[in-house]
Amino acid sequence: MSLIPDFELGLWNAWIFMGSFVLVTAVLTTLIYRYVWKDEWKKAMGRLYIVPPSKKTEKRLSYIVYPGMLALIIYSIFLPLKLDTVWFYVGLPIYLLGVIFYIMAGVSFATTPLDKPVTKGVYRISRNPMDFFGFLIFMGMGIACASWLFLLFLMIGIIIGNRGHIAEERFCLEKYGDAYREYMNRTPRWIGVPKSKKE
Repeated sequence: MSLIPDFELGLWNAWIFMGSFVLVTAVLTTLIYRYVWKDEWKKAMGRLYIVPPSKKTEKRLSYIVYPGMLALIIYSIFLPLKLDTVWFYVGLPIYLLGVIFYIMAGVSFATTPLDKPVTKGVYRISRNPMDFFGFLIFMGMGIACASWLFLLFLMIGIIIGNRGHIAEERFCLEKYGDAYREYMNRTPRWIGVPKSKKE
C-alpha cells in the first residue's frame, strides 16, 4: 500500500467487484421476492426501503454516511485492482465470503413473513448481518486494491453508521414488541462482538 492513492480509469478496477455485487444482489433479491411473494412482491420489497424515524443526531450522521458510501462507489471506478499481488489474493476471498453471506442474509430477510422480525438464517448470529457482510465486501475490495484510503473511509463510515442501528432497533421494538425484545436479548448486534449490558 502506498501513501498516495491510485487514480486510474481502467477495465480492471474495483468497479468490477462493486458492479457484480450490485447486479447479483439486485437480480437475486427481485427473483426471490417474486417467487416467495407472488403478486405482493412489490409490497414485500418495500420492507427493504423503510427508513426508521431518527433523532436529530442520527439524521445528521446519516447525512455523512450515505454520501461517504456513494463516494466509495465512485472511487471504485478509479481504483485499480492489484492483480497478481498478495493484496488481491487476500482481498478476493474476503469479498466473495461477504457476497455469499450477504445473499444468505437477503434470502432470510425476503422469506420472513412481513408481520414477524427476521430471526432465521444468519440473523441468528447477528441482528445486522447485511451490514456486517456488506462491510466484508467493501473491506475485501479495499484490500484487493491495496488502498489504505478506501479502507480508512470504510472504517469511518462503519463507526458513524453504527449509530443508525439504534434507530432501526427502536423502530423494530415498536413494530414487533416483545418478539423483537426477546430476539435482542439472545442475539448480538455484530458477529463476534459480545452483547453489552446497555443493550
